Amino acid sequence: MKLNKDIELLDGMPIAFIKSLDALVIADSHLGYEGVMAKQGMLIPKVNLKKLIASLSDAIKMTKASKIIVNGDIKNEFSKVDQEEFNELYDFVKFVKEKGLELILIKGNHDNFVERYKEPFKLQVYRQEALLGKYLFFHGEELPREIATAEMLIMGHEHPAIGVYNEAGRKIKLRCFLYGEYEGKPLLVVPAINYFAGGTEINIEPKDGLLSPVLKSSDLGKMHAIALGYGSTVDFGTIAKLREAAHR
Repeated sequence: MKLNKDIELLDGMPIAFIKSLDALVIADSHLGYEGVMAKQGMLIPKVNLKKLIASLSDAIKMTKASKIIVNGDIKNEFSKVDQEEFNELYDFVKFVKEKGLELILIKGNHDNFVERYKEPFKLQVYRQEALLGKYLFFHGEELPREIATAEMLIMGHEHPAIGVYNEAGRKIKLRCFLYGEYEGKPLLVVPAINYFAGGTEINIEPKDGLLSPVLKSSDLGKMHAIALGYGSTVDFGTIAKLREAAHR
């Protein structure tokens, strides 16, 4: 799905392609998630990294991109680097380098200590935000600073989704991009690529219950939910209309 002349939202994937940057954009991979959960007594299959690599492999074939921008939370733990996170980060970087791509990381709130791997992994690491071309990338747990110099803002962090009801009255959760405005600039919120991150149902969750200060201070009702499902990417309309439908 073409968002505009420069940005394509790849069908059925939580991945955007920016033509002018020749870059794929993802957010919230939370590498090492299963290993961290296992240490907390929750045993889940180790599929997140495999799914991530499979999706990116397809996206690379489709777009011939030369860069991958991870817009925050490449890892899962807040206060340390778990061994599982290190192992998966190594495997992910190896995959990217073998594909001949440049890897750019904008740090998120889960990405403490990532700088120590900047040199050995040859990573480009930015704290919280980076102006790349005409786009300001920021993770989203803090308000962006360099808005004036950007033509468009792109963030992650919120893990946006919508809750919709099928004909049988069963609620289905769909990950979605959010597209609207913040401080007069176009804003794109990228859904989490982590396999287990179902997301926050933006059309159901009260606005003050959202994570990001940007979304809390935006006109959320005017934002469009561009949802992923069954191999397609579809604009479901505004959050205001989806809220009305969800509360009927």
